Amino acid sequence: MNTQATQDDYKIKDTKPQLGERWPHGGLRGSGGWISSERITSTYDLVEQMYYLYVRVVKARDLPTNSVTGSCDPYVEVKLGNYKGKTQRFEKKTNPEFNQVFAFSKEKIQSSVLEVFVRDREMMGRDDYLGKVVFDMNEVPTRVPPDSPLAPIWYRLEDRRGESKLRGEVMLAVWMGTQADEAFPESWHSDAATVHGDGVFSVRSKVYVSPKLWYFRVNVIEAQDVESEDKSQLPQVFVKAQVGNQILKTKLSPARTANPFWNEDLVFVAAEPFEEQLVLTVENKVTSSKDELVGRVALPLHIFEKRLDHRPVYSRWFNLEKFGFGVLEGDRRKVHKFSTRVHLRACLEGGYHVLDESTMYISDQRPTSRQLWKQPIGILELGILSAQGLLPMKTKDGRGSTDAYCVAKYGQKWVRTRTIVESMSPKWNEQYTWEVYDPCTVITLGVFDNAHLGGPTKDSRIGKIRIRLSTLEMDRIYTHSYPLLVLQPSGLKKTGELQLAFRFTCLSLAHMVYLYGRPLLPKMHYLHPFTISQLDSLRYQAMNIVASRLGRAEPPLRKEVVEYMLDVDSHMWSMRRSKANFFRIVSLFSGLISMSKWLNEVCQWKNPITTILVHILLCILICYPELILPTTFLYMFLIGLWNFRKRPKHPPHMDIKLSWAEAVHPDELDEEFDTFPTSKPPDMVRMRYDRLRSVAGRIQTVVGDIATQGERIHSLLSWRDPRATSIFVVFCLCAAVSLYITPFKIVILLVGLFLLRHPRFRSKMPSAPSNFFRRLPARADSML
Repeated sequence: MNTQATQDDYKIKDTKPQLGERWPHGGLRGSGGWISSERITSTYDLVEQMYYLYVRVVKARDLPTNSVTGSCDPYVEVKLGNYKGKTQRFEKKTNPEFNQVFAFSKEKIQSSVLEVFVRDREMMGRDDYLGKVVFDMNEVPTRVPPDSPLAPIWYRLEDRRGESKLRGEVMLAVWMGTQADEAFPESWHSDAATVHGDGVFSVRSKVYVSPKLWYFRVNVIEAQDVESEDKSQLPQVFVKAQVGNQILKTKLSPARTANPFWNEDLVFVAAEPFEEQLVLTVENKVTSSKDELVGRVALPLHIFEKRLDHRPVYSRWFNLEKFGFGVLEGDRRKVHKFSTRVHLRACLEGGYHVLDESTMYISDQRPTSRQLWKQPIGILELGILSAQGLLPMKTKDGRGSTDAYCVAKYGQKWVRTRTIVESMSPKWNEQYTWEVYDPCTVITLGVFDNAHLGGPTKDSRIGKIRIRLSTLEMDRIYTHSYPLLVLQPSGLKKTGELQLAFRFTCLSLAHMVYLYGRPLLPKMHYLHPFTISQLDSLRYQAMNIVASRLGRAEPPLRKEVVEYMLDVDSHMWSMRRSKANFFRIVSLFSGLISMSKWLNEVCQWKNPITTILVHILLCILICYPELILPTTFLYMFLIGLWNFRKRPKHPPHMDIKLSWAEAVHPDELDEEFDTFPTSKPPDMVRMRYDRLRSVAGRIQTVVGDIATQGERIHSLLSWRDPRATSIFVVFCLCAAVSLYITPFKIVILLVGLFLLRHPRFRSKMPSAPSNFFRRLPARADSML
């Protein structure tokens, strides 16, 4: 029973949130009565409506100064029941401009009166009271986008007794709205009332755009007039190219010469705007451990051509700057211009798609250059509703706490919800939209704990979800609760559930059908492909660039978040993944195995009626061979219709059995989470190395067996075994004559009847063809 309950916890659950409806405010009870029950319409139809009281504090004027200091350091405090929000403080200003919005959740409103205080900050003692404005919640108007923003009004400040003061006014706008309001993302929220200082910026929802990435190809052709410090011998040089943190080198020139030739391609990843330079250095290999700098040149990337296809790029010569050999002039090294120069052909390539994510979960397949983009074929709408049952990620004041936010990534657009502070069941109810250019793409969502608000130094992973768009029905709203699963060194752990609502809307069905016959990646990936090692290196560099650029936003999207979303460690060795992939391969042959078992049962006459029917079908197909292909396609058509009833009702999700995450050995998990290079003691590394050798040995045996079968087929006519080849050649001649004389239908009928013969006519010994094939030689004898 417990096992079954655990399995159910790992499955997707259907939910029924109230979406796409118009709801009344309901009542906010207070001493003054009830708020009006008007209806609010919103464009947010994939999330539950959340209502907020918005207070926009624009500015103040003619504020009174302190009688002692003769100055005024004003700030505004907005109070609603037990919740207080404060603007920034201005020093020595009687006409400050605040331009700040406060949002109070309707669910937590406990008062029917809104109070806006203007205070003067005192360095010593209690802040001075300058005045206040009081609003009755019954009189607050409702604002519904796309209505224009509510115009702010000047309000005269009142004293403590509620009488208007002679000096001081504050400009305010107060209205009731939903999370669809334009002011919502930049507002101070009562959900994060305990957050102060710089932490306020880190709890807001934001949209990020990945930098535009280009492949930068540098073809190093040759150099001229290279000279070394030792004039007695010619240099043997190589070129080192650096773009940011990426460093690549050419091979050593084949011979010692003053005019070396390479003609090698070096490929980098560069991001717009191009902040890095191409730094080329020509170095002489003096000894195996010493390189001598011959010259260098730094070139900005914007001087190079951007090309969309593989048309020729003109080469250019660049003079090198040489640093004098040990010549110092003051504190700076002398720089000499001299005749050494390098010949390059370089360009920024926009016809490729720069892979900044794992190819298994790619979310964007368009080329870099916008000129090559096609029209979108659909719209993806995502509603991030809430999370349930989150585990505490850190400790605050002696108790577990979680400050959760959600990140969604599709294409170049990243979104981050606001952070719900100290809640194990946060409600975001934020909706986002993406254009879809290819249905065979994946959107990734991750839930994290905000480390900006205290606790660990890195944002903790709570869980991740992937949804492949091609598995979604068009124009259907999916509302599901997804389990959040994290694999830790201690094992698999469910950290909560994420409730989502999403819809994939098709704009052109014909265009979508047409895309299924098009290549996945842009044309240049097939005309001039990169090597596997190049792709792995370039993908890693692209992920580093994306993480670096998004980390410079405000608030930053931290590196650990970007790496987790982009599956930066998906190519690392893991015994668990290796087992999972092996059994995935085994499962692929399950259909063939079932078919062979069924055929064997037919041949063994386990069910005589079925065997007789197969005999009848064989005779019909032999008599009418033109029915073979139509019958085959009709059979597949009927199977497809039959399986329509059993089609998946939910999008695919993390399968713990498929991933081998539930039955993984603790030591294998420890190995998977080990650093690279390893940080484990030598004894443990030796044990794991021996285990890896054992696994690799079994794989090596399987690969060798497959190669052996192929080589035996090849040896049939290679005369490697003269007697076997003679036998096979004579058999082929006899078979050719027999098949020429005997009608093909009779041959097929005889072969079919022979295979379907009754068990009493069968022998348990291997057949002659099988014995003959196993005796054929393979090249394994020639291996050391």
